[in-house]
Amino acid sequence: MERDNMVKSVGRALDIITLVSSKKGGLGVTEIAKQIDINKSSVYRILSTLAQYGYIEQDEDTGRYKLGYKFLDISSKLLESIDIRTEAKPYLLELERETNEVIHLAVWDQGEVVYIEKLDGNQTLRMHSKVGKRAPMHCTSVGKAILAYLPMNVVEDIIERKGLPIHTEATITEKDVFLKELVSIKQKGYALDLEENEYGITCIAVPLFDHLGKVIASVSISGPTMRMTEERLEQLKIKMKETGKKISGRLGHVHTI
Repeated sequence: MERDNMVKSVGRALDIITLVSSKKGGLGVTEIAKQIDINKSSVYRILSTLAQYGYIEQDEDTGRYKLGYKFLDISSKLLESIDIRTEAKPYLLELERETNEVIHLAVWDQGEVVYIEKLDGNQTLRMHSKVGKRAPMHCTSVGKAILAYLPMNVVEDIIERKGLPIHTEATITEKDVFLKELVSIKQKGYALDLEENEYGITCIAVPLFDHLGKVIASVSISGPTMRMTEERLEQLKIKMKETGKKISGRLGHVHTI
């Protein structure tokens, strides 16, 4: 019986935390008691205990209760512990299973992309990419998906340092054309590599965002151009954008649209 009461008290405490967090200006004891349907003395005892541990604090002027700064400490520890590869892996495996194509997860560093995960799919496809390898940003879908969401001064700096060297006849090498391409990518929410990095290979990628809304990585599907037709890319873009949102959500990003 004592165990049941303890579990019930914990449940009520969590209900109160959830309720208080939904009101920017906080809530009073009476308001909380009415909404949760428990007596005021019980609410006060729970609030006092939560306040003692820093999870709730009382505004001295209004007397209302609001979330305490302990939650900031906990959330920062959670965010620090998030590993992109671990959080993304289930979604990458799902993409591999559904498409049978090569799946990449990449981050950006010093004006280049670095592949941190690669799933080979069930189809035969020879690509130069491998985990740990660096690649240019301007002619890869993973790179362009990231560049499109970086601040313009960062993009300009990368182009200034790295240039837009040609890799295939399809590589975009003119700065004005490339910047327009980035605008288009941001509008669409996905990036394409139409044989711009390797002949015969077409890729589609979407950006991944962290809890601050900053682009930190991207995920792509790569396949031979003969399979990655315009019709198939139209189908894949929907799945990719959904996957990008899900992985970003796991990284703490909250989508406002």
